[in-house]
Amino acid sequence: MATDIAFALALLSVFGSRVPTSLKVFLLTLAIFDDLAAIVIIAIFYSGDLSITALYIGIGAILIAAVMNRLNVTRVSAYIMLGMILWVAVLKSGVHATLAGVVIALFIPMRDNQGRPLRELERDLHSPVAFAILPIFAFANAGLSMSGMSIADIAHPVTLGVISGLVLGKPVGILLFVGLVLALRIGKLPDDVSLGQLLGVAFACGIGFTMSLFIAGLAFEHGGGEYFAGDRLGVLLGSVLSAVIAYIILHFCLPKTATSGH
Repeated sequence: MATDIAFALALLSVFGSRVPTSLKVFLLTLAIFDDLAAIVIIAIFYSGDLSITALYIGIGAILIAAVMNRLNVTRVSAYIMLGMILWVAVLKSGVHATLAGVVIALFIPMRDNQGRPLRELERDLHSPVAFAILPIFAFANAGLSMSGMSIADIAHPVTLGVISGLVLGKPVGILLFVGLVLALRIGKLPDDVSLGQLLGVAFACGIGFTMSLFIAGLAFEHGGGEYFAGDRLGVLLGSVLSAVIAYIILHFCLPKTATSGH
């Protein structure tokens, strides 16, 4: 975990209008839920010693946010102030603070009489997140020294495990769940999407960078430098290999001409 949305969509954009819109929607939806699941896993499995007092404050902030939503409070500034309190409380509670942003966003109203508060907040945050926060986050978690690295480092169990998870685990898991949905007739593939295209997107979901590096760092931060380098090397190599395989499959499985976009 987790799929890097930016890189995965960038791979699809290489094929331009040959990619059916429904295939892009599938990838985007899957990647978003993948990121949300990663945040929940961080909060549950990579939290420190819990502070009950801070946890109660966080729960109180969530309840206040729920009441504000029910009372149709649409001022984004009120939710931002409450979100800051929630973030500090979650951080001090021992639960990973990445969960706070997701939780507070769930209570910001989608629309009101004057507009769409949540959409406007998303638009306002786009530039600082894209041009400042995300690059800093990526560079802070991507540090990998290549000095003294050899083939033996690639063959390290940690490195091979991470590569296998991205290159094999992700597509196998995705295809199994999709196959289960199809077998149970819960859903069906869009008319313009083939199984081959779905296979290519499943491999594209193995492209992990920012969040994958972050989770790997949390998982091996107490394991010493040997593991700390192996996890990052595994994420980078696994992501590149996943991208190459996805490109090859999509190259042959996508239509040779532009799709209608429906």
